[in-house]
Amino acid sequence: MDALALTFSSGWASGINSYLVVLVLGIADRVGSVEEIPDVLARWDVLAVAGFLYAMEFIADKIPYIDSTWDAISTAVRPTAGAVIGVLLAGDASSLDQAVLGVVGGGTALLSHLVKAGGRLAINSSPEPVTNVAASISEDAAVLGVVWFSIQHPQAAAAVAGVLLLLGLVMLFLVGRLVRRGWRRWKKKDPIHQLA
Repeated sequence: MDALALTFSSGWASGINSYLVVLVLGIADRVGSVEEIPDVLARWDVLAVAGFLYAMEFIADKIPYIDSTWDAISTAVRPTAGAVIGVLLAGDASSLDQAVLGVVGGGTALLSHLVKAGGRLAINSSPEPVTNVAASISEDAAVLGVVWFSIQHPQAAAAVAGVLLLLGLVMLFLVGRLVRRGWRRWKKKDPIHQLA
């Protein structure tokens, strides 16, 4: 049960920033030898690559429109990372357990990635960069907090990640409705009045 909860939490976090998830899990295993975390995540080469990619994402995530381009590229990376982490957390479990944890990790990562990418598109419609920076820092803090908390309290962290995922999906749905409503209003306007 703890592996499933840890997979759900790390999957949610991977959808937002998969490189930070690998860093947190790897450093936690290196510092504390956490039994649930696979040793491969604590290898120096894995930590170095994750650190480099996290630094790139940290910068790209603060710049309007570049962050959306980065998110588009990450559409393949984040769910895949969530699935791989889920399979790694399954360890020597049966292939069914590995498949389930892979699907949970990848599926959760995909959903949280869609929430992040959709939210960033909405934020990019704002002309000022402050909201982008604040959103990025908040996302990184949430990822760090949830993954770190999930190492000690996997079930409670999974509940937190579930609530954050649900709130994000509801927010994305509401923003989508507002955009569609605005689009319909804009299309219904008389072309002559639009030119005036």
